[in-house]
Amino acid sequence: MNQSRASLILRAASAACLLLPVLPAAASPSAAKPQLAFQVREGRILNYFLRQGPVSAHLVLRSGPVPRILIAFPAGNSGVGLWFGHQFGNAAWKIHGTPQRDQERDRKGRTLYGISAEVTLAARELDIHQAVLSSVRVLRDYQSLGTLPEDIIVAPSLKGHTFTWTRDRLDGAAGYRLQIDVLDGRIHGRRIFAGAGGAIDLRVTGLTGEPPLVPLAGHELLRNSSAADRGARETLAFLAYREKLLAGSWRFDTYFGRDTLMSTTLLLPVLSPSAVEDGLDSVLARLSPQGEVAHEEDIGEGAVLEHMKADGSRSAAPVYDYKMIDEDYLLAPLAADWILQPDARARSAAFLAAIVGGPSERRGTRGAALVQNLRYVVQGAEAFAKAPIVAHLIGLKPGEIVGDWRDSGTGLGGGRYPYDVNAVLVPAALSAAARLAGSGLLSPYLTAPDRTLFAGAARMAQVWREQAPPLFAVTLSHSVAANAIEIYADSQDVPSQPALAALGRGALRFHALSLSAAGEPIPVMHSDEGFLLLFADPEPQALDDIVSALMRPFPAGLMTGVGMVVANPVFCAPALQKLFSRNAYHGTVVWSWQQALFAAGLAHQLERHDLPAGVRADLVKAQRVLWSGIEATRSMQNAELWSWSYEAGRYQLRPFGSSAADADESNAAQLWSTVYLAVRPPRLAPVTSVSHGLRWPLSGGPQPALTGSAR
Repeated sequence: MNQSRASLILRAASAACLLLPVLPAAASPSAAKPQLAFQVREGRILNYFLRQGPVSAHLVLRSGPVPRILIAFPAGNSGVGLWFGHQFGNAAWKIHGTPQRDQERDRKGRTLYGISAEVTLAARELDIHQAVLSSVRVLRDYQSLGTLPEDIIVAPSLKGHTFTWTRDRLDGAAGYRLQIDVLDGRIHGRRIFAGAGGAIDLRVTGLTGEPPLVPLAGHELLRNSSAADRGARETLAFLAYREKLLAGSWRFDTYFGRDTLMSTTLLLPVLSPSAVEDGLDSVLARLSPQGEVAHEEDIGEGAVLEHMKADGSRSAAPVYDYKMIDEDYLLAPLAADWILQPDARARSAAFLAAIVGGPSERRGTRGAALVQNLRYVVQGAEAFAKAPIVAHLIGLKPGEIVGDWRDSGTGLGGGRYPYDVNAVLVPAALSAAARLAGSGLLSPYLTAPDRTLFAGAARMAQVWREQAPPLFAVTLSHSVAANAIEIYADSQDVPSQPALAALGRGALRFHALSLSAAGEPIPVMHSDEGFLLLFADPEPQALDDIVSALMRPFPAGLMTGVGMVVANPVFCAPALQKLFSRNAYHGTVVWSWQQALFAAGLAHQLERHDLPAGVRADLVKAQRVLWSGIEATRSMQNAELWSWSYEAGRYQLRPFGSSAADADESNAAQLWSTVYLAVRPPRLAPVTSVSHGLRWPLSGGPQPALTGSAR
């Protein structure tokens, strides 16, 4: 790492910190103001987030022909939801006043924590269809699949104008309560009819008995170098806890390894030291005995349900999912960036010597846990380093159809070997392992075989870096590419001329999204080159070719008027093109964090001193185009993803989940979409830097003008 940049980190860490309002934990519900309260509307969905005292809750109101009320709690990844029957019209929810923290005792005297809100639906009637009280994982499955475990189904009780659903957790622990008070309207059976004003007024109360988490806030979360983006700060604060960082709300209100590692990597210049170390600790605590990074956890009733299926018990011990492969290679680069800061050796040694926290059953040191992961990474990469053939790449685990961040069933187009993992993340992890082993900080945790193994990591990284990317190479003649663009553009009702004009005259080259089991490239253009830009230093001409190809207008490249799509199947067979539609979770849609990844990667590349003037000019132009797209959709920046339509001669943003054809629903609060607190437009670039793997633009770097609204 550059010494002068490292000193900037250390100065930033000791500077005055950004403070968010924090109240004493003992403040009473009636007297205390919310520590965090904000509202987000996305299309038909109105979201309200509240954190006060021991309560963190996310109220989700879906309007439209199939209304829904849902309350998700980070505590235990639990939630309550009420689905209503299909109705005519486009009824819309409103929130009256401010939702309030609520607290009650169940029939056994145990405390339930939650939220209460008064809401109105402009509809003539509501037909209660199904209530679900359980793990958010169960609510998520019911939303997408319409199925429920029989053991958790509970009937409502009706007393006066109040519907109540309540039950214990399946293992007998304190459970859940959902209460609907009809304030204006009349009840007939399971139907609620509008009152005299033509609308239905309700008080909604949702409660959980799961143990509250300890929030990270103020100087415990952010340094003073974070961007002045209130929405991003609020979103991050709602998702950040001492025990873990939540992936996103409402659907992923718990730990996800990849999301934690990628978000911490990109937020590293602005996170407080304690937040970084809490994030790393949460990953180390959940490693498998072999050193694999846990993808997701089942906790609370989600864990109980998993144990009931696996062994018939009603244990609530956490259950971890290790099916993904990319996150195994994200830990080492982040750990190296944090641990190997100059002048931070004492802190790093103390961090490594500390006992792993969280839910770990091993309770060993962090250093020993990290070595387990490094050992797993290096051993798994040995075969390809000795004989660089497709069969020795890192493939999806047996029986799995997912393995990287494109974790929908069709996200890799049926491929078995993801580009991002093999071309970028494996060599980055090997390089990080070599740096960590060579630092001496891991010496107390290394065996003699470890030292021998890690001694070859740098050489192995070079083999992977040189030999893996060519296996993913796709080359198309100009005529073939142009013909495919015309046909596909017509099928999508988008103009082909801007794309054809940008195509140039020569052959088109890009890296495939993945390789099939037989080693055949899946010719989908993709945004995962952002990993390459951030974690590697490609040869200047190769760098120019990669960036120029992707920054072309869709469908020649990835750029649309609402941002960079994460996949472009223009050169695939029609059957495969259908899998990557604008309704698909990883199709021709825009993910906020992928744009941030690409922006951070461009900033890293522009810090290089070996770029010819022409390449540098092309990267500056690409940076300007990318940030123009980011700024054009700034209102959605903290969301998970969005889609688009093409109307009146331009691309129109469409919230993902607003169409019945959409594969799923976007999270209004997404952890890795908050990374714009650190990833900023060039003229607002942060002045800190974190690694030779993650170089951030310092003052005095390229400052291209931006189109669109200024931040």
